Parts: sequence; structure tokens; C-alpha cells
Amino acid sequence: MSSASNASPTPHETSTVAAILSYLIPGLGQIYQGRFGKGFLFMISLLGMFTLGQAMGNWQNVYLPPPDVRGGLGQARDLPSSLMTRWQFIGQFWIGVSAWPAVYQYFKPDPVEPDPSIWATFQRTPNEAKVNEFLVNSDKTPDLGWVYTVVAGMLNILVIYDAYAGPMFLPTPRPTKPSTAPQSELRKEGIA
Repeated sequence: MSSASNASPTPHETSTVAAILSYLIPGLGQIYQGRFGKGFLFMISLLGMFTLGQAMGNWQNVYLPPPDVRGGLGQARDLPSSLMTRWQFIGQFWIGVSAWPAVYQYFKPDPVEPDPSIWATFQRTPNEAKVNEFLVNSDKTPDLGWVYTVVAGMLNILVIYDAYAGPMFLPTPRPTKPSTAPQSELRKEGIA
């Protein structure tokens, strides 16, 4: 065997850039590191789970509730109380860019006129009466939907760590050189 085949692989250095990329879009950090299969697997599975969860909840289960005070510093000061009210968003936030519209909607002032476009209401706090009607008239699907979105966000924390620390390599044992001692001496020593 050559000495190159005996050498154990060198571990990756930590990569903050890859971790940030994997936060923004799950798996993007792994793709940045050249681990394409793993990166696309994370991207498709986590974003798919998050999107499926939103669809199961009728696109009304990823949001931050409105604060008591709208606009200015009062709104930013009310963010902890909004997170206490809607604790699920803490888990959903870790999916990255996919949860950012909820933060935008939280800080966006109430529109003067209703805007019918999808982007005006996407991840905005839903009308409570409509949500209650949807929950009453459906099975457990909406409840399971927000669980999917939270699990996808929490799993992305592991993806972020994998991108930061890189793949784990286990040390490979080096083969020992065969002994040149006669078999009779090895038996006396209890080796053979």
C-alpha cells in the first residue's frame, strides 16, 4: 500500500460563509463547499417540508402577530411579546429567507386601502374569524401544517451546523506491519 492511501482525510476548516448561506437557503452552504448531493437533498427536503406545511395551513400559519403599538420603536419593543404570543415563529424563523416575509409584514404599516395582491398578505397575520372558520371546518391538517414548518426550521439548524463544521471524518486505523519474529516466539508471548 502507498503512504497516500494510509493517510486519513483532513477535516474541513470551519466556514462561517457556508453557515450563513445554509441559513439563508437550506443546503446552499453545502453546495458552496462542493457537496452538491447533500446540499440539494437538504434544499429540496426542508424547503419542501416548509412549503407543504404552509399549504396544509392554507398559507396562514407562518406569521408574527401584530404588536399593540403600530410603527416606530414601540413596534420593535413589542417584538418579544409578539414572539411569546406566537412562539412557533421562533422555530419557523430558522428556515431562512422563506420566513422573512413574516418579519417584513410585522414591520410594514397597515395599508390604507386593501391590496388584493398575494404579496400584500403573504405571511401577514390572518383574519382571526377566517382562521377560526377554517380550523372548525377542517380536520387536523392545519395543526399538522404548522408543526411541519417548525420542524423544517429546526432541522435547518443542523444543516447550518453541518455547513459550518463540514463533514465529519472518523480516524482510520493504520495497518500494523507484519512481525518478522518466528511463529514459536509469537505463541510464547501470546500474540498469535
